[in-house]
Amino acid sequence: MSVPDTAKTAPPPEETKRRRQRAGGFIVLALIILAGGAGWGAWRLITGNRFVGTDNAYVGASQALITPQIDGTLITVPIHETQVVKRGDVLATLDDQVPKLYLAKAEAEYRQAVSRVHGYLAADVSAAAQIQARDAEIAQARNQLERAQTDLQRRQSLAGTGAVSAEEITTAQNAVRAAQTAIEQATANKRAAEANLEQQKTQSGGGAVEANPEVALAKIALDGARLNMIYTVVRSPIDGVIANNRAQIGQAIKAGTILMSIVPIQDAFVDANFKEAQLRRVRIGQPVELVADIYGKDVVFHGRVIGIGGGTGSAFAAIPAQNATGNWIKVVQRVPVRVTLGPAELAAHPLRVGLSMSAKIDVGAAK
Repeated sequence: MSVPDTAKTAPPPEETKRRRQRAGGFIVLALIILAGGAGWGAWRLITGNRFVGTDNAYVGASQALITPQIDGTLITVPIHETQVVKRGDVLATLDDQVPKLYLAKAEAEYRQAVSRVHGYLAADVSAAAQIQARDAEIAQARNQLERAQTDLQRRQSLAGTGAVSAEEITTAQNAVRAAQTAIEQATANKRAAEANLEQQKTQSGGGAVEANPEVALAKIALDGARLNMIYTVVRSPIDGVIANNRAQIGQAIKAGTILMSIVPIQDAFVDANFKEAQLRRVRIGQPVELVADIYGKDVVFHGRVIGIGGGTGSAFAAIPAQNATGNWIKVVQRVPVRVTLGPAELAAHPLRVGLSMSAKIDVGAAK
């Protein structure tokens, strides 16, 4: 009697068990993958879409360039690279011998101008007194004319009676003409005195000594000399850290030469360069979490978006890309997003310009 084929080909029990175990393993793996995918999808739907991040971010600060206001020779440089300075601290001093000479000259010229103007004002007073004297002369001449005219009229009224001679009438007429001439002369003298007064006022300024043009010009020169003395001491305009110090004792420098920079690390910010597709929901005021490579993930900085760049980095490059050429390859562009940092966190964990950062913006948060 023959054995059926199925019995001949039936696998051993051990093989059947191994197959079942493999099938069960595949099912578990599939379930794990499905659960992971579902979890990732749920995270992406609920939380993941709220954030955009980049590790292309760097610390920046508005540096202050220190330049002298006048030419001179450096005689002291009491600071060094990396030194922390406060506003008003002395950074360098210039030789002040020449500015001192110019200051002394300006002071002498100012005093000389004031003395001249005092003389002009005294002349004004004298000219005004001359005008008053001319007014008195005119008044006296008018009184004499009135008396002469009255005397002439009285004599002319008596001429018909023979009580007054023709000679007396002629003398009275001459007296009237003399009085008129005296009035005309006194009036002319007054006009001359008035013209002299106007000329004196033009020269003196007609007012206070400081309002005189000569004194004003001398005062401007004096103020400039005093400023040059102040400029011999170069002071820090802000709080910060000395960087890129080039000042050397004995160095002859020109006004405007950059001596050093001051970096206000207490006001540091971050420029995070996001891909263009990441900017769709980025808005000013959104919160940002940042991590600095220097401190690692244990220190998280918190900031806010304060601005979005006006163009991509390539658009403002020294040699911008020519996208109109035939050999064009599309490159994803990045736009800088400026993030402000909290002063308390900066004080606790100081940063330096150029340090690398990672930034994550909460684009779903209310501004």
